[in-house]
Amino acid sequence: MLTPVHLPTLLSRLLRHVLMPLMWAGVLGAVVVALVARHFTSQAYDRSLLDDALMVAGHVHDRHGELDFRLSPAEMKAVLFDQSESLFFAIYDGQGQFLAGHAGLQGVPTKVGISHVFGETLHQGQRLRTVTLHRDWPRDFNVVMGQTTHSRERILQQVLVFSLFPQLGLLLFLALWLRRNIEVELNPLAELEQDLLQRDAGDLSPVRVPKSSSDMQRLGEVVNSLFGRIATGLQAQREFSGNVAHELRTPLAGIRAQAEYGLSSAQPQVWREQLQGILGSQERASHLVDQLLALALASEAKQSLALEPICLNDLVTQALLRWMQQADQRGVDLGAQGTDHACWVWGHRALLEGLIDNLIDNALRHGRPADGRAPQVTVLWYEMDDHGGKRSVQLKVQDNGSGVPPSQRQALQDRWQRGNELTFDTGGHGLGLSIVSSYARHLQARLALEDGPDGGLAVTVILTEAPAPTPASESMA
Repeated sequence: MLTPVHLPTLLSRLLRHVLMPLMWAGVLGAVVVALVARHFTSQAYDRSLLDDALMVAGHVHDRHGELDFRLSPAEMKAVLFDQSESLFFAIYDGQGQFLAGHAGLQGVPTKVGISHVFGETLHQGQRLRTVTLHRDWPRDFNVVMGQTTHSRERILQQVLVFSLFPQLGLLLFLALWLRRNIEVELNPLAELEQDLLQRDAGDLSPVRVPKSSSDMQRLGEVVNSLFGRIATGLQAQREFSGNVAHELRTPLAGIRAQAEYGLSSAQPQVWREQLQGILGSQERASHLVDQLLALALASEAKQSLALEPICLNDLVTQALLRWMQQADQRGVDLGAQGTDHACWVWGHRALLEGLIDNLIDNALRHGRPADGRAPQVTVLWYEMDDHGGKRSVQLKVQDNGSGVPPSQRQALQDRWQRGNELTFDTGGHGLGLSIVSSYARHLQARLALEDGPDGGLAVTVILTEAPAPTPASESMA
């Protein structure tokens, strides 16, 4: 027993495909907003830090040929005051000697032509944002100003929080709204599912599909079209089965009646007559079974066939040999006319053999003249030019019987259709030309029913000519 596979519902798949991109878009948007906010916030803090460095540099003077930095405690407290951050500074002369400030504070060295440069450093276990300011008056010296980054990080966190939470709330609202509306849109599909689950297996009537969208309308049309095709196929099968049962019942009932009559009699002559009748009924039933098997082969041939070059001369010769004894028993002159050279066509051997056999059998059964002439059945084939430059081969089986009126020729290509009693005997079942029509269709050939040259019926099958195999390919085969 197979383990059932638990697949996600269409609702969950739709929500996932819609909400997941929106969620990632919201996250990326919040990150971008935070980065942009951090950039401009850092610019503002860096500008303030540079101003502090400029103020410290303004208090550096040249005293007796040496640099001097003097600030009172009150002035130093005012320079280093910040409500939320800690400030540090250090002053170095042109040779890098420490002059004043917080010893050990180092910044990023400036390059030639650049007045200041920002950087990051660690001082007393704290991460600082630094600016190194270079001055060449009154002498070369550098001012390093450092500031802790707590405010910057706090602002970044606040921006992330205030940008993410509203988006998460909006995403939650959107999920609830989408779920409700998608369920409403999927209700017609659920109703269709319930209708199909509760329907009886034999109920093929059209389903009612709410026209909520063009997709549901097309789905309903496709389902109803499928039901229509299934109903048509089942009806055809029922008719076919009923016709088969009816056609087989007659010879089987005749066999039983003849056997019972023979057993009730003590005369050998009656036995012989009944046995001959049983043999005839068995032949009729066997012929019907053969034709039903041929129809089954035609149904299987609806799948793609691999057509190959077939020698038509060989098939017709073998068919004539098979039917010659039966033609002699019926008193029919069975012959053939064809070209002197071999004729090759594209086809399938089993279908071509069945097509030729059914045409000959049909002509032998029904091609009897009403005016007392000797019956004749002729098989002939010849090559001809077709439209578009293609060459074709016409295979024709004709008789000199009473013929078929033009009004009945198309109907005779359907199953169980027979001609009137004047033109057709009672030994047929109305399947021969139906089989020929099916075989011709699967062989990509054309079928035509015409008047014969002697007043009978001529059935023509137009096949596509195939190139004759070369001796090398024949030897390989």
